[in-house]
Amino acid sequence: MAAALEAIGLRKRFGGLQAANDVTLSVDAGEIRGLIGPNGAGKTTLVNLVTGVYAPDAGEVKLAGQSIGGLAMHEIARRGLVRSFQVTRLFGGLTVRENLLTAFFARRTSNDDGEAQAERMIRLTTLGPLADTQAKKLSGGQRALLQMGCGFMVPGSCYVLDEPFAGINPVIKDVILDMIVEVNREQGAAFLVVSHEMAIIRKLCPQVTVMMEGRVAAQGTLDEVARLPAVVAGYLGKALE
Repeated sequence: MAAALEAIGLRKRFGGLQAANDVTLSVDAGEIRGLIGPNGAGKTTLVNLVTGVYAPDAGEVKLAGQSIGGLAMHEIARRGLVRSFQVTRLFGGLTVRENLLTAFFARRTSNDDGEAQAERMIRLTTLGPLADTQAKKLSGGQRALLQMGCGFMVPGSCYVLDEPFAGINPVIKDVILDMIVEVNREQGAAFLVVSHEMAIIRKLCPQVTVMMEGRVAAQGTLDEVARLPAVVAGYLGKALE
């Protein structure tokens, strides 16, 4: 069986900076894999390369064994590769429910189950009391929940989540974690989760990939990679906790 997502020899340079240097990794179907590394390691560049924001200078990206190189972001999403952003991207003037339905229609042309799916996401995000509230009136954590719900409105084969736990309170972090686990269990969807939240990565991701200076530095369980001298040095001499 082909991997859900494969990055093969990806390279990307911005001026004098080699942001991605021969990056190869794969996420198996149904796997929840963590992507960790210090600031500036190239994690977000890799996310942008595999989701079509950037075109690689070299290398290839495959989704379920099929090349998606050269496709626009919306075409990649319709093929089942869905991503989140570090900064929430919502329609501020639309309500929670309307944002969810907009995300549904962006990838579906009929309303066979859009409203039912919106209600399900309102339940999963715990935003029921705010369903008819404009997104611009939500807190930062509530917006993060809504963005996650929008990403899950249409089933995907692989989700790439860029710092989904950053800057939000522990209660909302737990809700997002539960959402990931439920979607993974119900859909069999794969996840690549970029995060600095090591406690959550330990709980959520059986395997992690470590990036440093634009390269894949290590792969394995969090405990395995945390013992590697190069990884410890990359985190400024501080062991992962």
